[in-house]
Amino acid sequence: MARVRNILVLCQGNSARSIMAEAIINRACAGRFCAYSAGSAPKARPHPMALAVLLAHGHDARGLRSKSWDEFTRPGAPAIDIVITVCDEAAGEACPYFPGGPVKVHWGMPDPDTKEAQQDGGAAAFERTYDALTRRVGRLAALPAEAFDSPSIGERLTAIADMEPQDQGRS
Repeated sequence: MARVRNILVLCQGNSARSIMAEAIINRACAGRFCAYSAGSAPKARPHPMALAVLLAHGHDARGLRSKSWDEFTRPGAPAIDIVITVCDEAAGEACPYFPGGPVKVHWGMPDPDTKEAQQDGGAAAFERTYDALTRRVGRLAALPAEAFDSPSIGERLTAIADMEPQDQGRS
């Protein structure tokens, strides 16, 4: 039996994309991965629309909260195996040191909480984000357990985001 690997999903505000990814990974990959999320400049709370979309898709949103990535550098924090950034801002920042030297990858995607994203209705941008993250997590779950012991795992995880349809775009 392969060990459960810890994934930390980072986004600057930790209010939408990273929170959604945390919930999707934890439901779709239970027993293989345990996901957490955090941000470099976390907002006061998760975005209400992100939580509404998660609830509409049957996720348990209890316990989801915006938090600083500093929580994962402290003694007693879970050992992180994989760090995934989902916004370009967080990817461009100098991440803190996470013990154990986790694999770091970028799955950039548009922020669903911008004026441009909201032009077609409030929930639509969050639904698109949910759908894109669900596809990516599905590809993550499809990787065989032994792939995570390979030196090329970072490349394979990065390629997951590159498989997105062109109309989804990347931020």
